[in-house]
Amino acid sequence: MQSIIDALSAGHDDNGGQIYNIAKREIKGTVVLMKKNVLEFNDFNASIVDRFDELLGRGVSLQLISSVHCDPQNGNKGKLGKAAYLENWIPTIAPLKTGETAYDVSFEWEEEEIGVPGGFVIKNNHHYDFFLKSLTLEDVPGDGRIHFPCNSWVYPAQRYTKDRVFFTNKSYLPHEMPLPLVKYREEELVALRGNGQGELQEWDRVYDYACYNDLWDPDDGDADNARPTLGGSAEYPYPRRGRTGRPPSKSDPKVESRLPLLMSLDIYVPRDERFGHLKMSDFLLNGLKAIVQIVKPELEALCSEDGNEFDSFDDALKLYDGGVKLNRGPTLDNLWKDIPLDIINLIFHTDGERILKYPWPEVIKESRTAWRTDEEFAREMLAGLNPVVISILQEFPPRSKLDAKVYGNQDSSISDEHIRHHLNGLTVAEAIKTNKLFILDHHDTIMPYLRRINHNTTSKAYATRTILYLQNDDTLKPLAIELSLPHPDGDQFGAINKVYTPPPADHKEEGSLEEIIWQLAKAYVAVNDSGYHELISHFLHTHAVIEPFVIATNRQLSVVHPIFKLLHPHFRDTMNINALGRQVLINGGGLMEFTLYPAKYCMEFSSSLYKHWNFTEQALPQDLKKRGMAVPDPVSKHGLRLLIKDYPYAVDGLDIWSAIRNWVANYTSLYYKTDDAIRSDVELQTWWKELVEVGHADKRDEPWWPKMRNRDELIESCTTVIWIASALHAATNFGQYTYAGYMPNRPTISRRFMPEEGTLEFEEMRENPDRAFFRTITARLQTLLGISLIELLSTHSSDEFYLGQRDTAGWTAELEAAAAFERFGKELTEVEERIVERNGEENLRNRYGAVKIPYTLLFPTSEVGRTGKGIPNSITI
Repeated sequence: MQSIIDALSAGHDDNGGQIYNIAKREIKGTVVLMKKNVLEFNDFNASIVDRFDELLGRGVSLQLISSVHCDPQNGNKGKLGKAAYLENWIPTIAPLKTGETAYDVSFEWEEEEIGVPGGFVIKNNHHYDFFLKSLTLEDVPGDGRIHFPCNSWVYPAQRYTKDRVFFTNKSYLPHEMPLPLVKYREEELVALRGNGQGELQEWDRVYDYACYNDLWDPDDGDADNARPTLGGSAEYPYPRRGRTGRPPSKSDPKVESRLPLLMSLDIYVPRDERFGHLKMSDFLLNGLKAIVQIVKPELEALCSEDGNEFDSFDDALKLYDGGVKLNRGPTLDNLWKDIPLDIINLIFHTDGERILKYPWPEVIKESRTAWRTDEEFAREMLAGLNPVVISILQEFPPRSKLDAKVYGNQDSSISDEHIRHHLNGLTVAEAIKTNKLFILDHHDTIMPYLRRINHNTTSKAYATRTILYLQNDDTLKPLAIELSLPHPDGDQFGAINKVYTPPPADHKEEGSLEEIIWQLAKAYVAVNDSGYHELISHFLHTHAVIEPFVIATNRQLSVVHPIFKLLHPHFRDTMNINALGRQVLINGGGLMEFTLYPAKYCMEFSSSLYKHWNFTEQALPQDLKKRGMAVPDPVSKHGLRLLIKDYPYAVDGLDIWSAIRNWVANYTSLYYKTDDAIRSDVELQTWWKELVEVGHADKRDEPWWPKMRNRDELIESCTTVIWIASALHAATNFGQYTYAGYMPNRPTISRRFMPEEGTLEFEEMRENPDRAFFRTITARLQTLLGISLIELLSTHSSDEFYLGQRDTAGWTAELEAAAAFERFGKELTEVEERIVERNGEENLRNRYGAVKIPYTLLFPTSEVGRTGKGIPNSITI
């Protein structure tokens, strides 16, 4: 009202001269947000209290920050405009998307006071938080439209010690930041770092580091679940995880206290790292809750009553053809009621009946027996769940790299005699020279733990080596499998090895003694490979190693830094899924230990392999060269020549890698014209230093770390981070149910050793080979739990964002950056087309195999659900 009076009334100066007060101009804006009661549908109080707040004249206020004029009275920070309030909080404009609502806001604008807005302060005077999507200003004099992407939870103002500040979508290197905005930028980073003190609360935005010292609870009295702290020691190195600040346990001050299972979703991660999207959080949390609280106890009861064994392959197939009827009980009835119906239906594939029924895994859809072939056994090393381990055989017999002073002679016992008759007339030396021999080698990785695993758990496992021959059609043929055990007299006496070879053609009929022995030998290999896949290829090499990047990026790179904008989409939900994993998956007594053969040594085993992790070798070209699967070749595509041309993971992966690298190079060239610009970027240098020295502190002295001194190092490092978070994770995660949903194809546990002639087990194997096979591999209970879990983890949610997509349309103001991103999307579309073409070429036998599964794990996009394809931007599950 006052502004109207001022505009219409004329004043006079001291000399009686008339002054015409011109009306202050208004800038119209639109705020898009989602209220808490929309995203968290159980919290209806939020809506009611917010309405009451509005009636009392409270609400949401915004103040523009000048990017032109400083305020000497406020530390020379940008001048603040007059507070404006969201209009019509209760009667709103029609929702833009599900849950999103747009609100009008009007700002008074004076050129001399504000000039061009570069940011804004927002205060939430409601009692409840909301998710702020964006602010868009229209018709700003001299600039037109100005967009502020926010994508952040805003809590009531009293929860913060500093105002919440958001910036425009312009990118600024530190030295380019407009002076009035510099302190706002610095203060925002200080707030995100926190002070390292106290327990962090849900409204905190603090990113900080901690070791994995929360994997067991000393206060529960179960010493068998005691686990070492991972990280912070030479014995158990590990990447850092996000700090929660929870108090130490009462029994052991070095171990962080744990939350009860029912409070798992309350585990602290910075609020903007939480599953802010209802469908994913509801789906994942309730799915895991159902498995832990309902499926596990019901299956334990069922297997206790009806037996914990499959008696035949037909018995195992009943899981998909009829299901498992679960028992009823008052305790479980109450738990059952706590799980939403759609989650029940998802897990049980039924309309309310308690029948645990699974969809047919693709590996047995076309044929119930093709998985048993040697061709498929070998093909999955190139196109299955774990295509990142197989390597060229460089010396024969294979030699161990374990310390002989500790472990004695661990070299292989595979000899010329075992394989020379299967080399198409070549000698072993000739086959090696012509790149015809390959190896899947799990010997050295597991042998240091094998004695403890076999003595202190129910597992009875081997350390395995598998030798394979590359045939003329580019398929692999297994020639020999070596099963090794620690010497009974002690590690220093070396290994006890036994070598198995495929049965001759005239002894290969299904059910023959030779065939079942060979099938068991392949199963022991699959057990090794399953454990390595889940604990190393999947969890350690993607989930765990990326978390320090998430933390360091948010602590040291401003949201307006171009590298923050480049990497941030690839960190979505990762801290949250990792925190949830520490609660129910990788903890002592958790689902991983229950379903994988290392059992209570799972995470120790993972730590031992982190000792050999090298960031630069995570780049796909470097990984392929290290494993000898590719050699440099300047005339070949991507500068590499694959030694197995039909290597689906590598062929598709190199196309994806190249697209990512092109995008990163094009984008970063817009902001860094010289190497000096890299070296003089204070935020970038601090980011990289903290990442190496704190986030991966146990590897800080490794000589291979890039120094971040030039553009090539920046491009390669950012490409590698994006590759790990997107494509590498997709390749090792979303095919889990496809291949491991049928447990005989990917057993995760072996419970007894290969039967020796003259024993009862050997006679059982001779008389009933199916029963012997199932008595050896994963038991019924672990099978049912394991496939329940991997079905959940193999599923895409409806709000997934894939490589080449962004969840924020106006993420950048730079047209060249937006154009480069559009080109990235088009290049990925071309990759999709090439994948479809390759999968249609019949001569590329490794892309389908005998099981008729096309290789689509690196196909960039996907529909909702369990599709076996799609590369999400980040590790979201």
